[in-house]
Amino acid sequence: MADMNIPFEPTPIHVADDVLDDLKSRLRLTRLPVDVGNEDWRYGVSRAYLEELVDYWLHEYDWRKAEAAINAYEHYRVTVDGVPVHFMRKPGVGPDPVPLILTHGWPWTFWHWSKVIDPLADPAAFGGDPADAFDVIVPCLPGFGFSTPLPDNPDMNFWKVADLWHTLMTDVLGHRKYAAAGCDIGALVTGQLGHKYAEELHAIHIGSGQKLTMFNGDRAWDLSGGRPIPDGLPESVHSRIVELDRRFAVHLAAHVLGSSTLAHGLSDSPAGLLAWILERWTKWSDNHGDVETVFTKDDILTHTMIFWVNNAIGTSVRYYANANRYPWTPSHDRWPVIEAPTGITFVGYENPPGITTDQRVQDFINSERGPWYNHVNLTAHHDGGHFIPWEIPDAWVTDLRHTFRSQR
Repeated sequence: MADMNIPFEPTPIHVADDVLDDLKSRLRLTRLPVDVGNEDWRYGVSRAYLEELVDYWLHEYDWRKAEAAINAYEHYRVTVDGVPVHFMRKPGVGPDPVPLILTHGWPWTFWHWSKVIDPLADPAAFGGDPADAFDVIVPCLPGFGFSTPLPDNPDMNFWKVADLWHTLMTDVLGHRKYAAAGCDIGALVTGQLGHKYAEELHAIHIGSGQKLTMFNGDRAWDLSGGRPIPDGLPESVHSRIVELDRRFAVHLAAHVLGSSTLAHGLSDSPAGLLAWILERWTKWSDNHGDVETVFTKDDILTHTMIFWVNNAIGTSVRYYANANRYPWTPSHDRWPVIEAPTGITFVGYENPPGITTDQRVQDFINSERGPWYNHVNLTAHHDGGHFIPWEIPDAWVTDLRHTFRSQR
């Protein structure tokens, strides 16, 4: 169970003034492209909205205010097997808090967990049962955010992170057994923990439920594997396939096939970095056409800043290429592949073609992904998009508590 005494001193985050001054200089010199006919975002992020955000970033956004909010939590920097790891912590408040590691994805930051940390750590303060308390550990993935720089680990990917996280939780923090949860890349990291280290986990809770082989193979950048859309599909199914292709195709192809080429531009231009990340937050969140209903301007820029001030974009996008270049291989041949008890939260915005939210759980059980997991708690919500703990935090907390309640 949770050991409340971490054996090193907290280190609040702090971005140097010269980094912020350099950012402002670059923002003042922003050169935007001609973008005629893109009011509907058909060609990607519109110049008009990006220009609005850049102006806000330069003249109104306050990083020091965001930094102070982030520093309301404990922050630590450690080295795990030679890799720099930053993590944020909220001690659990309850009779026996379980240590819980939360892993983010891309283009997430550790701060995407900020809406669920307090209720997970101190459920009684939010009308919950103190017996559900967790000692919450929220790291930055290596090469993301403040777990930088990562110059000596060009091969970092999700399954290698799982080994680092296990060492962090057991050897560095001294937990005999712990819990894990994650979304996006973090769901793959968490799934690998549940595969390789099941005996040392209470359980895991993830968003969606992919196979750990999803980036293996010659066409990992193409969700369809190169297959054409079949003829004769109902129009609603056909259009949903096209919609999902448009949502993910350029993202996966660029990250798997040309991560460094992309990184050269995004590391040099804050407006370019913002545009690339913004398109994902806009297309992947359940925002009904207005991203600021999910992410305010300040939210958008705080998450972008966590990438920018650490020059983390290059090492973050390479995760996709490295998941393909260094394919996942099993640690055992038992079934289910992921033996740790598993809870999964599904959201309506990511329903597969032809599947309603009410059908989502059974569809997963019947799919080729279902047998991969030792699932003990499957829940589907009509609302919410890709950034589940940010978009529907109360539902995520409820689902996660349910998963672990019988596994403590």
